[in-house]
Amino acid sequence: MMKAAFIFPGQGAQKIGMGKDFYETFEVSKAVYDQASSWLGMDVCELCFEENDRLNITRYTQVGLLTTELAILKAVEEKGIRPVVTAGLSLGEYAAITAAGKISLEDALRVIDKRGLYMQEAVSVGGAMSAVIGLDMEVIRKVCEETEGIVEVANDNCPGQTVISGEAEAVAAAGEALKTAGARMVTPLKVSGPFHSSMLKGAGERLKPELEKVQWMHSDIPYVSNTTAELVEDQDKILPLLVRQVSESVRWQEDVKVMIDMGVDTFIEIGPGKTLAGFMKRIDRKIKCINIETVKDMEKLEALIC
Repeated sequence: MMKAAFIFPGQGAQKIGMGKDFYETFEVSKAVYDQASSWLGMDVCELCFEENDRLNITRYTQVGLLTTELAILKAVEEKGIRPVVTAGLSLGEYAAITAAGKISLEDALRVIDKRGLYMQEAVSVGGAMSAVIGLDMEVIRKVCEETEGIVEVANDNCPGQTVISGEAEAVAAAGEALKTAGARMVTPLKVSGPFHSSMLKGAGERLKPELEKVQWMHSDIPYVSNTTAELVEDQDKILPLLVRQVSESVRWQEDVKVMIDMGVDTFIEIGPGKTLAGFMKRIDRKIKCINIETVKDMEKLEALIC
């Protein structure tokens, strides 16, 4: 019997038109977009489906991407596939917690709207992020520690791909040192701030009162925390972890290994792009991973069910 994990991408996966075919095909998906627009007081369909300059602004990116992931999730759930565990990269963790049955759609969307806003406002302090390709994690950590200023590991995505984050000058200096240390490539990322670094700690603290308003729910499906790379089953543990998640490293490679150790044999990436499927090939090529981005991709689920 298949043991499936639902996984959800984070910021950077967004694109104009994402989810539109689900909106037009599935009533459950359409309802998510319409409800999001009503709850948040903004036209989420326009944000996601029509050409605009807002979708790459952090606050709106997070609203649009989470809405799309939840809309696709509802269509996937109608197929009767039930995960044994969920996980999501950065903001994708909110979709994972929703898919695990521990937060309502409305609460998840209301919180992500504030999360995106607070993170956006926090980036006024400046900062940068860079992807480091082809270097051991311990070497990267050592270089960051030895670099003057704030520069930290933001994402451990997969073997050979790590993201660093912090003050712009420190990130640039660390990047040069990492090249000298043997990195195959260090590429500055087109982001608006130093996400998942200690520079965002204030944004996490601002988010805490919003998380305290949430009615956390019990369910028998665990999710894997970005922050600790551990299974979370108790709803009382979620709030403090999400406060920390804004400013602490995303341990995605470890998250995936936790799920594989559980016996997961099929990963279903729900949302735009194939980012997580790409990471999966580097983490463990033997594990099946499919992505559900378009209505046509739903045919892949039919094959799993059969």
